[in-house]
Amino acid sequence: MRRETEALWAKHDQHEGDRWRLFGAVAGAIEATTVLYPGSYVDIAPSFIFDSVTYVEIDKRAPRFFGDEDGVREIVRRHDGPIDPDVRFIHADYTSELDLATEHFDLLISLYAGFVSEHCTKHLRIGGTLLVNPSHGDAAMASIDSRYELGGVVVARDGKYRVDNSELDNYLVAKRPHTITIDSLHESGRGVAYTRSPFAYLFTRVA
Repeated sequence: MRRETEALWAKHDQHEGDRWRLFGAVAGAIEATTVLYPGSYVDIAPSFIFDSVTYVEIDKRAPRFFGDEDGVREIVRRHDGPIDPDVRFIHADYTSELDLATEHFDLLISLYAGFVSEHCTKHLRIGGTLLVNPSHGDAAMASIDSRYELGGVVVARDGKYRVDNSELDNYLVAKRPHTITIDSLHESGRGVAYTRSPFAYLFTRVA
């Protein structure tokens, strides 16, 4: 393994095992084999859990990280992932046109990466799941997208994650009622303050 590969992963995994626990909780609540992760940087943790993951990242360090295939496999194996993980990497801005099939992936991940759902939902199969946190407004964007329905929330406590499917009507209720639009979200570039604030949301693509 290249020293740079290990160093980049160690820096990303500052709270050791945190993303591993997150994706493990999600995997226990949905059926997913193929995953698309735009804006991933070097977060290889989905490959600890899911069989096939496609990563999309524009940062210039990412191609060197994912280019070290033996190093990436070693990190995955060290976390009890598959021996021969299907790891694919695209060095691109996810807002551009990606050479990927439409309605193909079971899970679309949007974590701290902007409006992933706006640009990449077309690659998620109907019935598939969007995992999105409130950062940068993408959860709010999904909440006004007619292609999605809220299917659950991810609750974090003491470094542990669980998926809750109960009382979903109590979520996505703005503290200060106002009309949320695509333009307003683009203008603010941040999330909406809700009365209840889980770590992330699970939306099901319904159309």
